[in-house]
Amino acid sequence: MKLPDLVILDEKDKRLRLISKEVVFPLSNEDKKRIQDMLDYLKISQIDDLREKYNLRAGMGLAYIQLGIAKRIFVIVDEVDEGQFENYIVINPKIVSNSEELIYVGEGEGCLSINRETEGIVPRYARVTVEAFDIEGNPYRIRVREDLAIAFQHEIDHLNGILFTDKIDPKNPYKNMENMREI
Repeated sequence: MKLPDLVILDEKDKRLRLISKEVVFPLSNEDKKRIQDMLDYLKISQIDDLREKYNLRAGMGLAYIQLGIAKRIFVIVDEVDEGQFENYIVINPKIVSNSEELIYVGEGEGCLSINRETEGIVPRYARVTVEAFDIEGNPYRIRVREDLAIAFQHEIDHLNGILFTDKIDPKNPYKNMENMREI
C-alpha cells in the first residue's frame, strides 16, 4: 500500500480555525479521490510496520480542514479487529442527540495537527447520534459510542475551527474528571 501525498496542517496554521462550509453534491472526482487518500493514509498509520516504514503517527480521523480545505467533510478509520478496518465518510454532519454521560480518553486525546505532548482531559459525550451524508450524497443517521463517539466529536470540532486543546482547562487540566468516565 502506497502512502498518499497529504500535507496535514500544524496547529500553528490559522486555517485550522476556519469554520468549514457545507458541501454541495455531487462531489467532484477530485474530492472523491481525496477522501479515498485520507482513508488510505489513516489505515496505513494504524498498521504497525507501515506506520514505522513511513514514520507516521497513528491517526483515527482526519478532517478536510486539516488539509487546508474548508469543507464539512471528515473521515474516520476504526480498527475493529487486528487488520480489520471500518471506514466512515461523514459529510455535512450534525449532532442531533447526545448522552448526558461524559467520558474522556485516559491517555489523552491526540490529533495529527498537534505535534506535541498535551496534558489534560477533554470532556466528550459517551454517545452521540449524527445525521450526515455519504460520498454519493445519500443522507444517513448513525449512533456512535465510546471511542467512535469521541472521534466523531473531535472531527466535528475541527469543522467548527475548534482543536481538542481548546477544551482543556489550562489552569486545571483534569477539571471535573470525577464526574466523567475514563475510557
